[in-house]
Amino acid sequence: MRHKVAGRHLSRTTAHHTAMRRNMAQSLFQFGQIETTISKAKELRPFVERLITMARKGTLHARQRLVAELGDRAVIDRDQQEAYDAMSEAQRNKVLFARSGRRHRAGNVPAGYNKKKIPFVAQSVINKLMVEIGPRFADRNGGYTRIIRLAKRRIGDNCDLAILQLVGSDEPAAATDRRKSTSRRRVVTQNRIRRLEGKAAGKRSRSRAKATASKKPERAKSDVEDGDRPQPSDDPSREESK
Repeated sequence: MRHKVAGRHLSRTTAHHTAMRRNMAQSLFQFGQIETTISKAKELRPFVERLITMARKGTLHARQRLVAELGDRAVIDRDQQEAYDAMSEAQRNKVLFARSGRRHRAGNVPAGYNKKKIPFVAQSVINKLMVEIGPRFADRNGGYTRIIRLAKRRIGDNCDLAILQLVGSDEPAAATDRRKSTSRRRVVTQNRIRRLEGKAAGKRSRSRAKATASKKPERAKSDVEDGDRPQPSDDPSREESK
């Protein structure tokens, strides 16, 4: 019997359990909230709060401990996700793998990049945790996350679902109602449709301009009223000159 044994197995090996916990924590720091089962949320919550407490120190030793506990990966903010999906494969590689700092990926666009095509680059999850999330909870002693139970259940095993969310997150609690990112193929198709519609509208406007230019103004009537006709002058000097 498992007396005095902390933690949950979650039907996984030790390596799988560690990798799952790291991936879920990185996703939580990237998006601010995640949807998962209640058992996983309860297992992840103490791990995440311990990492945030370390990030609040802001020291090099704290950063090294975070890298050892959490690992590191490139992350993209939610508001930049649609622009990232619309990029080509080469541009995505530049966004993800370009080093924007001397030691740590800080999210600064390199000077050699075309900022019109690549306006942003990815930052590391450790940098986001140290620079953004840690200082945000500087005045809060614990309780950085909340668990919100959902009424729906997971399809398949009918498991209870919940939302694990950072306190003070600007995103609403209903994570399932968030807008889905558009695929690159759909974006290319939509841009092509807009371009073709613009060309058709331009052709119609040019044809209308030609039609209006081809119409000649109506000529004035040849019959001029008697009052508008020029009258002969009564000056005798002009008659003598003639």
